[in-house]
Amino acid sequence: MNRRVPRWRRLAAMATLGALAAARPAAADQPLWELGLGLATLRVPHYRGSEQSHQWLLPLPYVIYRGDILRSDREGARALLLDGERADFDLSLGAGPPASSRDNRARAGMPDLAPTLEFGPKLNLHLGRGPGWRLDLRLPLRAAFTVRRPVQHIGWVANPVLNLDLKRDGWNIGLQGGPLYASRRNNAFTYDVDAAFATASRSEFHSQGGYAGWGLTASLARRAGDWWLGGFVRADSVAGARFAASPLVTQRQTLSIGLGASWIFRVSDERVGDTR
Repeated sequence: MNRRVPRWRRLAAMATLGALAAARPAAADQPLWELGLGLATLRVPHYRGSEQSHQWLLPLPYVIYRGDILRSDREGARALLLDGERADFDLSLGAGPPASSRDNRARAGMPDLAPTLEFGPKLNLHLGRGPGWRLDLRLPLRAAFTVRRPVQHIGWVANPVLNLDLKRDGWNIGLQGGPLYASRRNNAFTYDVDAAFATASRSEFHSQGGYAGWGLTASLARRAGDWWLGGFVRADSVAGARFAASPLVTQRQTLSIGLGASWIFRVSDERVGDTR
């Protein structure tokens, strides 16, 4: 396992684990903020459609903030602009790790993939709820940028998902899945092969925009005293994607796994109601 992980890989990996596996608060009276720190182990593909994976042991910060507008929880960091019984609307963030071409056989000799940052609006429709469960339809649309100089806009991504939250015997269970769509520029960033990098085993390829496969995530988490425990499993498929014929796609289905634990060492004295 490679423990010498560049800073942006650490940030993107921690953001991935936090966004997918953090528990949704269940009680009506919660601290305004909570801080903790722990460790996580994470196995994720270099990129969707890659047969090779990163395996990391990483510090795992636990940061919860339940403000009226700014929030940080299992849905990630976001700014809540509209909150209603039937729907809410927020601005959300996402991040993607880099991939070194030295470590990826399919990309050997090509430029490295830079880390990425995504942000944009997300509409959440509340389809139903009851004791111990909630079903939402989430409709995010994010612009994507590289995190390097000069910053490059690499198109947009959309991932409409059905999200089911369950609470059973102290465990918070999340199930989420749906298709992915991306612009031509976004697909090209990862899957294009320019003529200068074509070889006998890697043909020139230029992506199109549109359908980019699907993803399905299951997460499990709980609060046990001063400890938070969580994990997730995510299955991704690029079968039928507009870039599926790229020679950089070496595996149609990939699996990501993460496990983590954090010790919560500071909790706000101020309490807020959780109406979500």
